[in-house]
Amino acid sequence: MKDRKKIEAFLDHLISVSTPSQPAWNKEAVLEGTAPKWNYIDGCMIKGILEMYHATKEEKYIWFAESFIDYYVKEDGTLLGYDLKELNCDNINQGKVLFDLLDYSKKEKYKKALDLLYSQIMVQPRTKEGNFWHKKIYPYQIWLDGLYMVQPFYLEYEKRFNGYKNYLDVFKQFENVQKIMKNEETGLFYHGYDETKEMFWADKKTGLSKNFWTRSLGWYSMALVDTLEVMDEQFFMEYRSLQLNLKELLDSLINFQDKETKMFYQVTTKGDRAGNYLETSGSCAIAYSLMKGAKCGHLPEEYFNYGKDIFESVLKYKLEEKNGILVLKDICLIAGLGGMPGKGNYKDRDGSFEYYISEPIVDDDAKGVAPFLFAAAYSIAP
Repeated sequence: MKDRKKIEAFLDHLISVSTPSQPAWNKEAVLEGTAPKWNYIDGCMIKGILEMYHATKEEKYIWFAESFIDYYVKEDGTLLGYDLKELNCDNINQGKVLFDLLDYSKKEKYKKALDLLYSQIMVQPRTKEGNFWHKKIYPYQIWLDGLYMVQPFYLEYEKRFNGYKNYLDVFKQFENVQKIMKNEETGLFYHGYDETKEMFWADKKTGLSKNFWTRSLGWYSMALVDTLEVMDEQFFMEYRSLQLNLKELLDSLINFQDKETKMFYQVTTKGDRAGNYLETSGSCAIAYSLMKGAKCGHLPEEYFNYGKDIFESVLKYKLEEKNGILVLKDICLIAGLGGMPGKGNYKDRDGSFEYYISEPIVDDDAKGVAPFLFAAAYSIAP
């Protein structure tokens, strides 16, 4: 009960200082002063708030989520600042919240917005293996992040409105990642893959990036467990395959936990290197995947406690009071491969250890707060 009050106090404060046009949790927008637009960061946060609604039955959370999203969704289903022609997988993520809000409010505009986002999926360019390009500006590339942004939404839309017609496409994209991006020695997955093998960050033989970034592994584990939630057991072989993939990934990750806290380092396998740090967003994402996977029957029951141990360390070491306000600290602001310069003192987003530890570390960013809330919801739910 004490933990629940602490979690809710933290969330309620963040909500109280946020508006749809200026959400306090979107640190990139705050730091850059950009105009509000449909984006994956707010999508993560509102999804977290909805998870807290389901866990607590507190109506204030779904009321806030609905009012926030209504700012971005017009009556004709178009979305503020969204451009389909960007072909950006990240832009699909916020659409996940529309399913819950459609069920709750029955607003026709939510279904129109879902249709709009699904239309992007239908034209998203693909690698030769059949996976979506991460973005138009990152052609021929698969990032682990993209599986989280798209696949649970894609399958949920298929389930509700298309009779699972394209469910096999969802599964095959996971299957391709298993074949292409997994390191057999560690059981972990590289952050990115360039099928042209020409990007400066890509290995010239494999096309893979250099390191294991914990948040990307968190994105991927959440993609698996959230897709499993939607997949029907009638697709027995695919269902069992994703369950096995989830367990194998989490078993592999457990080998790289910090012994004292059970949390994970920013660069997953290099906890002993100077500059590496116990990172909050990836640790919470893995905790959530363990707890949800166990609660939903995809993992053995004892895995719930593995996740709970991680989450309790986050509460102990990363949620702290500053000037009378609870803040969630040690969240990597952003990390990527190529494209824009890094936001820290190492400008080439080359996938090196030095790059990953150079990106700014911030408090209360949704990329950490959202998986924190996902895990919190499973820790406090009956």
